[in-house]
Amino acid sequence: MTTPTTKTTTRKPRAKKTVAVEAPPAITSLPKLPFVFEVLDLTSKQIGNANKVKALQAHEFDALKSILKWNFDNTIVSLLPPGEVPYGDAEDQDMYSGSLSENIAREAAGGESATGQDLNGRGRTSLRREYQNLYHYVKGGNDSLTSLRREMMFINILRGLHPREAEILILVKDGLLTDKYRLTKNMVAEAYPDIQWGGRS
Repeated sequence: MTTPTTKTTTRKPRAKKTVAVEAPPAITSLPKLPFVFEVLDLTSKQIGNANKVKALQAHEFDALKSILKWNFDNTIVSLLPPGEVPYGDAEDQDMYSGSLSENIAREAAGGESATGQDLNGRGRTSLRREYQNLYHYVKGGNDSLTSLRREMMFINILRGLHPREAEILILVKDGLLTDKYRLTKNMVAEAYPDIQWGGRS
């Protein structure tokens, strides 16, 4: 008696189809003259470096580039003390609790204003207007200023800015913009090839 043999067949494994997953298109719509924080918020929300670069390119203006340059160029030396920014004088220190930095951070997060600003408004000034004065706060910009005068000027600018822009300026003076926003020097350099890096110390 013969036993029936079963024929076994082996299947060749099917080749898996690879599907290229592309990042969704960049969302680049903002108001006509956006604040710096609006551009940085939009850029941080993009998926993929290419979309972040596109978002930066779609909203190119000198104030934004100056802020990014100050933050990412290691040869730019801030002449402001690192860390928290105090209120300007003893009267303000007594009137408000915490530091100016802490109160600006609270205002930027949607809390009540401790600096007397109408938070529904756009601030009395903006980084678009003030960026040309940023040279006062870096080495080689205006070295004739005393430290006290420089710090008081910085405090006055912070008080006039929208809280979210003031928060950016506080981060930038210490080179800490990436603590809040997801971008890199390489992204900035790709988006704005006209920025000249280095040679400032």
